[in-house]
Amino acid sequence: MPHVSLAVDPLLAGAPLAIVGNAPGLGEAAGAIDAAQAVVRFNNAAGFGGGSGARVTHLALVNRGGQAREWLEDPRFPERPVVRAAQAFILPFPMLPAAHNVPEPVCWTRDLLAVLAPLGRPVHILPEALHARARGLLAPGTDGCPNPSTGFLVTLALLHARPADCRGVDAYGFGFAGWPGHPWAAERAWFAGAEAEGRLRLHPPGDSRGRDA
Repeated sequence: MPHVSLAVDPLLAGAPLAIVGNAPGLGEAAGAIDAAQAVVRFNNAAGFGGGSGARVTHLALVNRGGQAREWLEDPRFPERPVVRAAQAFILPFPMLPAAHNVPEPVCWTRDLLAVLAPLGRPVHILPEALHARARGLLAPGTDGCPNPSTGFLVTLALLHARPADCRGVDAYGFGFAGWPGHPWAAERAWFAGAEAEGRLRLHPPGDSRGRDA
């Protein structure tokens, strides 16, 4: 099994960092993204190797739900260029106990860890405490209990790991649209607030038709 940690990689705590979502329209940003010391991408990493640059140090892979199941059903998933290029992986959801993952499995953490193990890269799993914090931040702008996106969870974890006065975080390709179960308006407002505080710089995609980060 790969080395598994519940902490965010120290490389991400102070390095110039590009967080790259999956919205289209990033052709002019490729050079700036590739120049960052650390580059975090998500899931299928739309535009990787082309319009959004060719560098990735950390790949966040959603480890619950149908997308993870699709990856596990693809025997060539570990051979995908973005997977092979990543130096480490981030799984945004804590592992469910086996007894809580029945009768219909929703958590694929164990299976993903087994698939990633031959690559020999570190895996960082975000803890439940981060999810509780994310829900608390998004609740005022959401009806019911918010279900944060992978992009929001990972960005929150990365900013939380950095000193408050540490700059150098650029977020690209966040369209704040996609699966309707995520509170996109609340997430957009949080990103705007983080930018106003100087915690990150948000670079809107050239096309507003975003896809899940």
